Amino acid sequence: MNTDTPAQPLDASAGAAPITPTLDDVLGSFRACAPVFNALGDRFRQDIVMLLAQELRLNVNQIAQRMPLSRPAISHHLKVLMLAGLISQERVSRENFYSLTLDTALADLRRLVEQAEVSCT
Repeated sequence: MNTDTPAQPLDASAGAAPITPTLDDVLGSFRACAPVFNALGDRFRQDIVMLLAQELRLNVNQIAQRMPLSRPAISHHLKVLMLAGLISQERVSRENFYSLTLDTALADLRRLVEQAEVSCT
């Protein structure tokens, strides 16, 4: 199997030729990934993602114990990560716990890379 050539998406109808994404498709994928790029463009948010990758879930206090940031700053970073779809929040009693939810973001990034490999090379 040749792994140098990216897989092309297939049309829904059986036996149809592969569909080559257009530059507009690539641009749409870039736009869909923009919140992820923005969220991960900050080193503190990157650190929070890595903390959550090591733990099942953490609350703001637990994150604050491991980072040189105030609780309000951490809350701000968590909000940005949530809006980008990278983490989820679960309320337990009076505490909010945060955990990674990367599936959608990773799928969007994969789609962008696949489309760019086909259309931009």
